[in-house]
Amino acid sequence: MAPPLLLLLLASGAAACPLPCVCQNLSESLSTLCAHRGLLFVPPNVDRRTVELRLADNFIQALGPPDFRNMTGLVDLTLSRNAITRIGARAFGDLESLRSLHLDGNRLVELGSGSLRGPINLQHLILSGNQLSRIAPGAFDDFLESLEDLDLSYNNLRQVPWAGIGAMPVLHTLNLDHNLIDALPPGAFAQLGQLSRLDLTSNRLATLAPDPLFARGRDAEASPAPLVLSFSGNPLHCNCELLWLRRLARPDDLETCASPPGLAGRYFWAVPEGEFSCEPPLIARHTQRLWVLEGQRATLRCRALGDPAPTMHWVGPDDRLVGNSSRAWAFPNGTLEIGVTGAGDAGGYTCIATNPAGEATARVELRVLALPHGGNTSAEGGRPGPSDIAASARTAAEGEGIMESEPAVQVTEVTATSGLVSWGPGRPSDPVWMFQIQYNSSEDETLIYRIVPASSHHFLLKHLVPGADYDLCLLALSPVAGPSDLTATRLLGCAHFSTLPATPLCHALQAHVLGGTLTVAVGGVLVAALLVFTVALLVRGRGAGNGRLPLKLSHVQSQTNGGPSPTPKPHPPRSPPPRPQRSCSLDLGDAGCYGYARRLGGAWARRSHSVHGGLLAAGCRGLGGSAEQLEESVV
Repeated sequence: MAPPLLLLLLASGAAACPLPCVCQNLSESLSTLCAHRGLLFVPPNVDRRTVELRLADNFIQALGPPDFRNMTGLVDLTLSRNAITRIGARAFGDLESLRSLHLDGNRLVELGSGSLRGPINLQHLILSGNQLSRIAPGAFDDFLESLEDLDLSYNNLRQVPWAGIGAMPVLHTLNLDHNLIDALPPGAFAQLGQLSRLDLTSNRLATLAPDPLFARGRDAEASPAPLVLSFSGNPLHCNCELLWLRRLARPDDLETCASPPGLAGRYFWAVPEGEFSCEPPLIARHTQRLWVLEGQRATLRCRALGDPAPTMHWVGPDDRLVGNSSRAWAFPNGTLEIGVTGAGDAGGYTCIATNPAGEATARVELRVLALPHGGNTSAEGGRPGPSDIAASARTAAEGEGIMESEPAVQVTEVTATSGLVSWGPGRPSDPVWMFQIQYNSSEDETLIYRIVPASSHHFLLKHLVPGADYDLCLLALSPVAGPSDLTATRLLGCAHFSTLPATPLCHALQAHVLGGTLTVAVGGVLVAALLVFTVALLVRGRGAGNGRLPLKLSHVQSQTNGGPSPTPKPHPPRSPPPRPQRSCSLDLGDAGCYGYARRLGGAWARRSHSVHGGLLAAGCRGLGGSAEQLEESVV
C-alpha cells in the first residue's frame, strides 16, 4: 500500500505547482520560485496558499486583479526586473498579508491612486529603477501606518506625494536619490520621528528649507534615532538660506557649492559662515503709469533682482493683497493682469519684492477711462451699428450741454485702406487731457477706439476695409474730472467717409510695367544721343588737325619692265614747311590756352547768349584765332 500512496501524494503536489516553476513546501509555508523562466504573464495556476512568490527576471508586461486573486496569505512578492509598464487598479487588492513588494527594475511611468490599493500591512515598497514621472497623491494611502522602507531612487520624479510621505510615522528609510527633485516643501519631514536614513543624492536641489529633522545628531547619545543624511551631487546655491545647514558642522561629507560664482566648486562644509550672504531685492523696472479704457485688459509689470530671487506680491488701491481670481491674475514673475477693468480698479498699486535679505517696493498708477454711454443703441445685442455711432456720441454730448457748433473734424487723403483725420485746436478755454477717436464701418459693427495725445491734431487711420462706409466721431477728455465721471467727455465733431475700392492687381502691375518700359526707352535714347555727339565731336576735331600737316614722301621708287632704272635726280633743298597753327581745342598742355573742357563749356555758354545762335567775336586768349576758327574747332 505504501508505494501507491506515495505516488498519489507526489502527483497532488506536482499538480499544485506551475510547470515552469519550482515549489518548496517548508513546514507550513509554501514558496513558489518562478525566476528566470521566460514568463510573459503571471502563471494562472499558482497555489493560493503560497506565502512567497518570486517572479523576478521575466518578461511580464502588465498586472491585473486576476493575477493574485484569493492569495490572502502571500507575504513576499518579488516582480523585479520585468517589463511591467502598467498596474491595473486594485491589482493587489486581495493581498492583505503582504509585507514586502519589489517592483524595481521595471518600466513604470505612472502610479495611479488605485495602483497599489489592497496591501494594508505593507512594510517594504521598492520602486527604484523605473521611469516614474508621476505618483498620484493617494497612491500610498492604504499603508501609511505600516510602511517602514520606501525606495523611489533612480526615477524621473520632480514631485512626490509629500503629504503622504510626511504622514508615515514608522518610516525608517527614504531613498529619493537620482531623481529630478528641485525643491522640498518646508516641514516635509517634520513628523517622521523614526526616520534614520534620508538619501537626496543627485537631484536638482539648490537649497534646503530648515527642518527639525536635519538637526538630529549623528550618534545615538544625542538622539534616540540619529539621521544619516546624504545630499551630495546637488547644485547647491550657498547663500544665507543654507547658513542653518552649514552650522550643523558635518566635516566628513563631500558636498560642494555650485553657485554663486565666488563659491562654485568649494566644499560646502569648508566655506566660512561669513561667506553665506544674500542680496536684498532691487526693483529693476516697473510700470509707472498706465491708462486703459473701461473694459480693456490692464497689465502691470514689475521686475526685481536679488539673491535669492525675490518673491513678488501686489497690494491694490484698497490696501489688500491682490490674489488670483476670475478677474485678476498675479504671476510669480511680478506681472499683474486685470482681465476686464472697471472704474473701481483705478488707483495706486504697490509692487512688493521680498527675500530673506529684505524687501523693496514700487508704486504703479492705474487710470481707467470711462467710455461714453449713449442712449441710442441698436436693437440687436445693444451694439452700435454703422449709423449709430454719431448719434450715440451726440446724445452723450447733448446731455452735458456743451455740444460743439462748428464741424471741426475732417477725413482727407482717403485711400482703400487709410484715411487722415484732422481737427482744429478747439476753444482755448476748454482744456483737453487727450482725444478719443471712435469709428466703425458698414462691414463690421465693432466699435473701434483710438487714443490720441492732446498735442496732436492729426491721426492716420490704417488697416481700413476697402470700399466701405465709415462713421467717425472725435471726443475730448477733460483732465479735471475723475475717471468715472461721464461729464468729462465732450464731442468735438463727427464725419462720414467711404474708402476707395480695392485696386485690381493686374491694373497696378500693367501700370508699373508700362512706366518702367517708358523710362528705360527714354533713358536709352538720351544716352545714345550723347554718345553720338561725343564721337562726332572727337572725329571732327582730329580731322581738322590732320588737314594742316604737310605730306612727306621718302624712298620713292618707280617700277620698270626690266630696263635700267633711271638715275634719281637729287632734289633741291627745300625749306622747312611752316609750322601749322595749333588749334586751341586740341592743345591740352599749353599754359596760354584754357583746358579743353573749360573752353568747350565757355563756347557753349557764348553760343547760348548769342542772338543768332553763333559764337561771339572772341578768340582764344593768347592766340590770334578768330571766332570762326574757335567755332569750327569746337563743333
